[in-house]
Amino acid sequence: MSKRRVVLTFPPSLVELPITYRLVKDFDLKINIMRAHISPKEEGKLVLEVEDGSAEQVEAGLRFLEDQGIRVKRLSKEIKWDQESCVHCGACTAVCLSQALYMNPEWELDFDPNKCIVCELCVQACPLQILEATF
Repeated sequence: MSKRRVVLTFPPSLVELPITYRLVKDFDLKINIMRAHISPKEEGKLVLEVEDGSAEQVEAGLRFLEDQGIRVKRLSKEIKWDQESCVHCGACTAVCLSQALYMNPEWELDFDPNKCIVCELCVQACPLQILEATF
């Protein structure tokens, strides 16, 4: 099984294409839309997690998108958290839309990197600056 996170950028003329449907139907891929900003007649952005197929299926699906005129960029950033320095104030959880950063039952901060969409809002919210986006 292969899994990739990608950022898709659509020119205004392609915003109305049913691309997630095509990836599911034609390439047998599982799609998780992690973040989207799509408006008629404007450039659109979509952060997807593409999985559940062989690496060849995933690559074929991504090539299909590029052939349609959609820019495909691998999401290669990740959030690093200095757990030792954390005071568990929870400021970062207020801005974490994907709920990758959350307070556990013991009221300590936990981080689920599989949910993270690397929006970097937590980096700005942390008063101790112990969260960082890395490539």
